[in-house]
Amino acid sequence: MTLMPIVVTGATGQLGRLTVEALLRRGIPAADIIATGRDIARIKDLADRGITVRRADFADNDGLAEAFAGADRLLLISASVPVGERVAHHRRVIDAAASAGVSLVAYTSTTHADTATTVLGATHRETEEYLRDRATPSVLLRNSWYLENYTGRLPQILQHGAVVGAAGEGRISAASRADYAEAAAVVLTTEGHTGAVYELGGDASFTLTELAAAISATAGQQVAYADLPVADFARALAAAGLPAELAEVLADADRGMSRGEMYTDSGDLRRLIGRPPVTLTEALAGA
Repeated sequence: MTLMPIVVTGATGQLGRLTVEALLRRGIPAADIIATGRDIARIKDLADRGITVRRADFADNDGLAEAFAGADRLLLISASVPVGERVAHHRRVIDAAASAGVSLVAYTSTTHADTATTVLGATHRETEEYLRDRATPSVLLRNSWYLENYTGRLPQILQHGAVVGAAGEGRISAASRADYAEAAAVVLTTEGHTGAVYELGGDASFTLTELAAAISATAGQQVAYADLPVADFARALAAAGLPAELAEVLADADRGMSRGEMYTDSGDLRRLIGRPPVTLTEALAGA
Protein backbone atom coordinates (compact mmCIF):
# COMPACT_ATOMS: atom_id res chain seq x y z
CA MET A 1 0.00 0.00 0.00
CA THR A 2 1.05 3.60 -0.50
CA LEU A 3 1.50 5.48 2.75
CA MET A 4 2.17 9.01 3.82
CA PRO A 5 4.61 9.27 6.73
CA ILE A 6 3.94 7.31 9.91
CA VAL A 7 4.59 9.00 13.26
CA VAL A 8 5.81 6.97 16.23
CA THR A 9 5.57 8.82 19.51
CA GLY A 10 7.88 7.81 22.34
CA ALA A 11 10.54 6.57 19.93
CA THR A 12 13.10 7.40 22.62
CA GLY A 13 11.58 4.60 24.71
CA GLN A 14 11.84 0.86 24.29
CA LEU A 15 8.47 0.09 22.71
CA GLY A 16 8.67 3.08 20.37
CA ARG A 17 12.14 2.20 19.11
CA LEU A 18 11.12 -1.42 18.59
CA THR A 19 8.13 -0.24 16.55
CA VAL A 20 10.37 1.89 14.34
CA GLU A 21 12.56 -1.16 13.72
CA ALA A 22 9.48 -3.26 12.97
CA LEU A 23 8.27 -0.71 10.42
CA LEU A 24 11.64 -0.83 8.68
CA ARG A 25 11.53 -4.63 8.59
CA ARG A 26 8.10 -4.43 6.98
CA GLY A 27 9.59 -2.43 4.14
CA ILE A 28 8.55 1.09 5.10
CA PRO A 29 11.22 3.47 3.75
CA ALA A 30 13.12 5.34 6.44
CA ALA A 31 12.01 8.61 4.85
CA ASP A 32 8.37 7.67 5.54
CA ILE A 33 8.89 7.26 9.29
CA ILE A 34 8.78 10.15 11.76
CA ALA A 35 10.30 9.21 15.11
CA THR A 36 9.44 11.59 17.94
CA GLY A 37 10.39 12.07 21.57
CA ARG A 38 11.25 14.68 24.15
CA ASP A 39 15.03 14.11 24.01
CA ILE A 40 15.85 13.59 20.36
CA ALA A 41 19.56 13.27 21.12
CA ARG A 42 18.67 9.74 22.22
CA ILE A 43 17.50 8.85 18.70
CA LYS A 44 20.21 10.57 16.68
CA ASP A 45 21.16 7.15 15.35
CA LEU A 46 17.71 6.88 13.74
CA ALA A 47 18.24 10.22 12.01
CA ASP A 48 21.59 8.92 10.77
CA ARG A 49 19.67 6.07 9.11
CA GLY A 50 17.42 8.48 7.19
CA ILE A 51 14.45 8.54 9.56
CA THR A 52 12.88 11.92 10.22
CA VAL A 53 13.40 12.81 13.87
CA ARG A 54 11.28 15.49 15.52
CA ARG A 55 10.94 16.69 19.08
CA ALA A 56 7.50 16.04 20.58
CA ASP A 57 6.68 16.95 24.16
CA PHE A 58 3.14 15.91 25.09
CA ALA A 59 2.83 19.08 27.19
CA ASP A 60 3.66 21.38 24.24
CA ASN A 61 0.71 21.93 21.89
CA ASP A 62 2.65 23.95 19.31
CA GLY A 63 5.49 21.46 19.28
CA LEU A 64 3.09 18.57 18.72
CA ALA A 65 1.55 20.33 15.73
CA GLU A 66 4.99 20.72 14.18
CA ALA A 67 5.98 17.14 15.01
CA PHE A 68 2.90 15.65 13.32
CA ALA A 69 2.84 17.87 10.24
CA GLY A 70 2.42 15.88 7.03
CA ALA A 71 1.78 12.58 8.80
CA ASP A 72 -0.87 10.08 7.74
CA ARG A 73 -0.87 7.56 10.63
CA LEU A 74 0.25 7.88 14.22
CA LEU A 75 1.15 5.52 17.03
CA LEU A 76 0.32 7.05 20.41
CA ILE A 77 2.32 5.19 23.02
CA SER A 78 0.86 5.95 26.42
CA ALA A 79 2.85 8.58 28.26
CA SER A 80 5.46 7.76 30.90
CA VAL A 81 4.43 10.55 33.24
CA PRO A 82 2.74 10.66 36.66
CA VAL A 83 -0.69 9.04 36.50
CA GLY A 84 -2.53 12.30 37.12
CA GLU A 85 -1.00 13.85 33.99
CA ARG A 86 -1.42 11.00 31.54
CA VAL A 87 -4.91 11.68 30.19
CA ALA A 88 -4.26 15.39 29.59
CA HIS A 89 -1.08 14.48 27.70
CA HIS A 90 -2.92 11.93 25.58
CA ARG A 91 -5.71 14.40 24.77
CA ARG A 92 -3.19 16.96 23.51
CA VAL A 93 -1.66 14.34 21.21
CA ILE A 94 -5.08 13.31 19.90
CA ASP A 95 -6.07 16.92 19.29
CA ALA A 96 -2.80 17.65 17.48
CA ALA A 97 -3.16 14.52 15.36
CA ALA A 98 -6.68 15.57 14.35
CA SER A 99 -5.49 19.06 13.46
CA ALA A 100 -2.70 17.57 11.36
CA GLY A 101 -5.21 15.49 9.40
CA VAL A 102 -3.90 12.14 10.57
CA SER A 103 -6.09 9.38 9.15
CA LEU A 104 -5.55 6.82 11.92
CA VAL A 105 -4.38 6.92 15.54
CA ALA A 106 -3.23 3.61 17.03
CA TYR A 107 -3.22 3.82 20.81
CA THR A 108 -1.39 1.47 23.19
CA SER A 109 -4.01 0.84 25.85
CA THR A 110 -4.32 -2.01 28.37
CA THR A 111 -6.27 -5.25 28.40
CA HIS A 112 -9.94 -4.81 29.29
CA ALA A 113 -9.52 -1.04 29.63
CA ASP A 114 -13.29 -0.61 29.48
CA THR A 115 -13.77 -2.60 32.71
CA ALA A 116 -10.35 -2.40 34.42
CA THR A 117 -10.45 -1.27 38.05
CA THR A 118 -6.84 -0.16 38.34
CA VAL A 119 -5.53 3.39 38.40
CA LEU A 120 -3.65 2.75 35.15
CA GLY A 121 -6.72 1.17 33.60
CA ALA A 122 -8.75 4.29 34.33
CA THR A 123 -6.28 6.49 32.41
CA HIS A 124 -6.49 4.17 29.41
CA ARG A 125 -10.28 4.08 29.55
CA GLU A 126 -10.50 7.88 29.63
CA THR A 127 -8.15 8.11 26.67
CA GLU A 128 -10.18 5.58 24.70
CA GLU A 129 -13.34 7.54 25.50
CA TYR A 130 -11.72 10.75 24.30
CA LEU A 131 -10.79 9.11 21.00
CA ARG A 132 -14.42 8.08 20.58
CA ASP A 133 -15.80 11.47 21.65
CA ARG A 134 -13.55 13.22 19.13
CA ALA A 135 -14.64 10.71 16.46
CA THR A 136 -10.94 10.16 15.77
CA PRO A 137 -10.34 7.20 13.42
CA SER A 138 -8.46 4.86 15.71
CA VAL A 139 -7.44 1.33 16.61
CA LEU A 140 -6.96 0.24 20.21
CA LEU A 141 -3.96 -1.94 21.00
CA ARG A 142 -4.85 -3.20 24.45
CA ASN A 143 -1.50 -4.59 25.56
CA SER A 144 -1.19 -6.92 28.52
CA TRP A 145 1.91 -6.85 30.75
CA TYR A 146 5.46 -7.01 29.37
CA LEU A 147 7.50 -10.18 29.87
CA GLU A 148 10.40 -7.80 30.40
CA ASN A 149 8.74 -6.55 33.58
CA TYR A 150 9.77 -9.92 35.01
CA THR A 151 12.91 -10.83 33.09
CA GLY A 152 14.35 -7.41 33.94
CA ARG A 153 14.02 -8.28 37.63
CA LEU A 154 15.76 -11.66 37.39
CA PRO A 155 18.95 -10.58 39.22
CA GLN A 156 16.94 -9.45 42.24
CA ILE A 157 14.61 -12.45 42.08
CA LEU A 158 17.54 -14.88 42.02
CA GLN A 159 19.39 -12.97 44.73
CA HIS A 160 16.44 -13.24 47.12
CA GLY A 161 15.02 -16.53 45.85
CA ALA A 162 11.57 -15.00 45.56
CA VAL A 163 9.11 -13.42 43.18
CA VAL A 164 7.25 -10.84 45.27
CA GLY A 165 3.86 -9.51 44.25
CA ALA A 166 0.21 -9.05 45.11
CA ALA A 167 -1.43 -10.80 42.15
CA GLY A 168 -2.63 -13.88 44.00
CA GLU A 169 -3.39 -16.63 41.51
CA GLY A 170 -4.52 -14.26 38.80
CA ARG A 171 -3.45 -15.26 35.31
CA ILE A 172 -1.27 -12.88 33.28
CA SER A 173 -1.03 -12.97 29.48
CA ALA A 174 2.32 -11.21 29.27
CA ALA A 175 4.13 -10.86 25.94
CA SER A 176 7.38 -9.32 24.78
CA ARG A 177 7.76 -5.67 23.85
CA ALA A 178 9.04 -6.77 20.45
CA ASP A 179 5.83 -8.69 19.76
CA TYR A 180 3.65 -5.76 20.81
CA ALA A 181 5.77 -3.51 18.58
CA GLU A 182 5.32 -5.89 15.66
CA ALA A 183 1.55 -5.79 16.15
CA ALA A 184 1.62 -1.99 16.15
CA ALA A 185 3.64 -1.98 12.93
CA VAL A 186 1.09 -4.30 11.30
CA VAL A 187 -1.90 -2.07 12.07
CA LEU A 188 0.02 1.01 10.92
CA THR A 189 0.92 -0.51 7.56
CA THR A 190 -2.14 -2.53 6.56
CA GLU A 191 -5.80 -1.73 6.01
CA GLY A 192 -8.93 -2.85 7.81
CA HIS A 193 -8.06 -1.93 11.40
CA THR A 194 -9.97 1.33 11.89
CA GLY A 195 -12.37 0.92 14.80
CA ALA A 196 -10.84 -2.38 15.90
CA VAL A 197 -10.16 -3.23 19.54
CA TYR A 198 -7.37 -5.78 19.95
CA GLU A 199 -6.84 -7.53 23.29
CA LEU A 200 -3.17 -8.39 22.99
CA GLY A 201 -1.23 -10.89 25.06
CA GLY A 202 0.76 -14.09 24.95
CA ASP A 203 -0.84 -17.40 23.98
CA ALA A 204 0.07 -19.04 27.31
CA SER A 205 -0.86 -17.15 30.47
CA PHE A 206 0.75 -17.78 33.86
CA THR A 207 0.31 -16.98 37.52
CA LEU A 208 3.16 -15.56 39.58
CA THR A 209 3.42 -18.96 41.28
CA GLU A 210 3.96 -20.47 37.84
CA LEU A 211 6.43 -17.70 37.00
CA ALA A 212 8.49 -18.61 40.08
CA ALA A 213 8.42 -22.28 39.07
CA ALA A 214 9.51 -21.43 35.52
CA ILE A 215 12.41 -19.33 36.84
CA SER A 216 13.41 -22.19 39.13
CA ALA A 217 13.43 -24.63 36.22
CA THR A 218 15.36 -22.30 33.91
CA ALA A 219 17.94 -21.03 36.41
CA GLY A 220 18.38 -24.26 38.33
CA GLN A 221 17.73 -22.39 41.58
CA GLN A 222 14.72 -22.63 43.83
CA VAL A 223 12.48 -19.57 43.61
CA ALA A 224 9.15 -19.18 45.40
CA TYR A 225 6.30 -16.73 45.03
CA ALA A 226 5.60 -14.49 48.03
CA ASP A 227 2.10 -13.07 47.77
CA LEU A 228 1.64 -9.89 49.81
CA PRO A 229 -1.31 -7.65 50.58
CA VAL A 230 -1.39 -4.75 48.10
CA ALA A 231 -0.34 -2.14 50.66
CA ASP A 232 2.57 -4.28 51.85
CA PHE A 233 3.73 -4.83 48.27
CA ALA A 234 3.65 -1.08 47.65
CA ARG A 235 5.79 -0.53 50.74
CA ALA A 236 8.22 -3.21 49.61
CA LEU A 237 8.59 -1.57 46.20
CA ALA A 238 9.16 1.82 47.81
CA ALA A 239 11.73 0.30 50.16
CA ALA A 240 13.50 -1.08 47.09
CA GLY A 241 13.90 2.47 45.77
CA LEU A 242 10.85 3.15 43.61
CA PRO A 243 9.11 6.52 44.01
CA ALA A 244 6.12 6.14 46.34
CA GLU A 245 3.51 6.98 43.69
CA LEU A 246 4.97 4.52 41.18
CA ALA A 247 5.16 1.84 43.87
CA GLU A 248 1.46 2.31 44.61
CA VAL A 249 0.55 2.22 40.92
CA LEU A 250 2.48 -1.02 40.35
CA ALA A 251 1.02 -2.65 43.45
CA ASP A 252 -2.43 -1.61 42.23
CA ALA A 253 -1.63 -3.21 38.86
CA ASP A 254 -0.97 -6.49 40.69
CA ARG A 255 -4.36 -6.11 42.39
CA GLY A 256 -5.88 -5.86 38.92
CA MET A 257 -3.98 -8.97 37.87
CA SER A 258 -5.51 -10.86 40.80
CA ARG A 259 -8.91 -10.04 39.21
CA GLY A 260 -7.87 -11.30 35.78
CA GLU A 261 -7.48 -7.85 34.27
CA MET A 262 -4.19 -8.76 32.53
CA TYR A 263 -5.55 -12.01 31.10
CA THR A 264 -6.77 -12.52 27.55
CA ASP A 265 -7.28 -15.59 25.42
CA SER A 266 -8.31 -13.61 22.32
CA GLY A 267 -5.44 -14.81 20.12
CA ASP A 268 -5.31 -11.29 18.63
CA LEU A 269 -1.55 -10.92 19.03
CA ARG A 270 -0.82 -14.20 17.27
CA ARG A 271 -3.15 -13.30 14.40
CA LEU A 272 -1.72 -9.82 13.92
CA ILE A 273 1.95 -10.83 13.89
CA GLY A 274 1.32 -14.08 12.00
CA ARG A 275 3.20 -16.36 14.39
CA PRO A 276 3.13 -17.50 18.02
CA PRO A 277 4.25 -14.80 20.44
CA VAL A 278 7.41 -15.31 22.47
CA THR A 279 6.66 -17.53 25.46
CA LEU A 280 7.65 -17.07 29.09
CA THR A 281 10.07 -19.98 28.84
CA GLU A 282 11.74 -18.48 25.77
CA ALA A 283 11.97 -15.07 27.40
CA LEU A 284 13.52 -16.50 30.58
CA ALA A 285 16.03 -18.55 28.59
CA GLY A 286 16.98 -15.49 26.54
CA ALA A 287 17.41 -13.36 29.63
